[in-house]
Amino acid sequence: MTEKHAPAHPQPQLGHSMKPRQLTMMGLGSAIGAGLFLGSGAGVQAAGPAVLISYLVAGTLIILVMWALGEMAAANPNSGAFSVYAERAMGKTAGATIGWLWWLQLVVVIAAEALGAAGLLFSVWPVVPVWALALLFMVVFTGINLAGVRNFGEFEFWFAVLKVAAIILFLGVGAALLLGLLPEVASPGLANLTTDFAPEGLGGVAAALFVVIFAFGGTEIVSVAAAETEDPEHSVGKAIRTVVWRILVFYIGSVLVIAAVLPATSEALASPFAGVLDAARIPGAATAITLVAVVALLSALNANLYGASRMVYSLAGRGEAPRFLARLRGAGVPMAAVGVSVAFGFIATVLELLFPERILPALFQLVGSTCLVVWGSALVSQLVLRRRADRAGTPLPLRMKGFPGLTILGLVLLAVIFAVGFSAESSRVQLFGTLTLIAGIAAACWLAARLTGGARQPN
Repeated sequence: MTEKHAPAHPQPQLGHSMKPRQLTMMGLGSAIGAGLFLGSGAGVQAAGPAVLISYLVAGTLIILVMWALGEMAAANPNSGAFSVYAERAMGKTAGATIGWLWWLQLVVVIAAEALGAAGLLFSVWPVVPVWALALLFMVVFTGINLAGVRNFGEFEFWFAVLKVAAIILFLGVGAALLLGLLPEVASPGLANLTTDFAPEGLGGVAAALFVVIFAFGGTEIVSVAAAETEDPEHSVGKAIRTVVWRILVFYIGSVLVIAAVLPATSEALASPFAGVLDAARIPGAATAITLVAVVALLSALNANLYGASRMVYSLAGRGEAPRFLARLRGAGVPMAAVGVSVAFGFIATVLELLFPERILPALFQLVGSTCLVVWGSALVSQLVLRRRADRAGTPLPLRMKGFPGLTILGLVLLAVIFAVGFSAESSRVQLFGTLTLIAGIAAACWLAARLTGGARQPN
């Protein structure tokens, strides 16, 4: 897993100024976004309180994926992360395909987060039009990402701290409401959880599963940021352990409160956090939680822009993207890589003006389930690379426990999720779109390698 190959063209090196605390909070920042603050309500509507089963399944999977990524990232911290590991394990075309797939996913998500944050802010401050707010957000966060990883990491740290504080406060209010500790507010008790736990049966749990999977997407960015972290061999393991349990506590805890307070038929599930706070009779709750959701989306945009720029920078360094994208400027920032990663976000502001609410939903049909493919590639790569390292007697700074059983368990869970997805009409179209996209990217990467005669090994 730690074999070194001398590249034909030396790749410029990124800095290592990101602190472990910033790495940890970046993982939280990329995963705690609209999927929690808004999407959790859609999950409860789809499955009722049984959405907790969906969260447990997806939570188990993301734990296994992050453990696998942690082992590989500690052994080989690289801005290409799972793309590089896939290349080492399965070949050049596989690595390039995974890298471009993830980059494309983030490019679309960045645009969606800018537009989503703008729409939410417009709902409480209808002064500046949505497209103009989205354009402003893109300009600001492009500037932040061009300022250097230290400044970016600190900004993301405090963004994530604000979100975490809001969630902790929400959990406290929710617990007090359920326990009947709020004055002049009757507790709803646990009737919503026990009366009709799974109103839509297994089908509802399956439908909610894809909502939950999308919500957890982005956690893998920790493995990308490891390349610019101080002492990555030690900080990566700590960050991954911390990110995983915090995400599970925040997600499962929040959804438990939401499902207990709001029945699956409640219209308040459109904005579930605000609905719970309204039930607790907290004045100004809807506005406050909407602003927190805006911050959550912008924080995720910030982290995803970082991840996208580093992935395409790595692809360029390995000869899988135009060479100019691997150039560093200023404070060790791949400025061209940042530029191409934000380009669609700027274009999306124009598309929003011309074709409101029509372009991004179509693109999400293609990229909505790409995180499942990325997670699967990480598990397969770890299975191959760990066995290769064990055969060679190569020491690893961080070893995933329960190998290979837990890695195989993760692959089995993924197979079950795909089977469930293809059996449901609501997710079948999305999965077919994703597989079509993967086939197109793989064919393009293979053809590019043939035309250029590229046979380089990953860094």
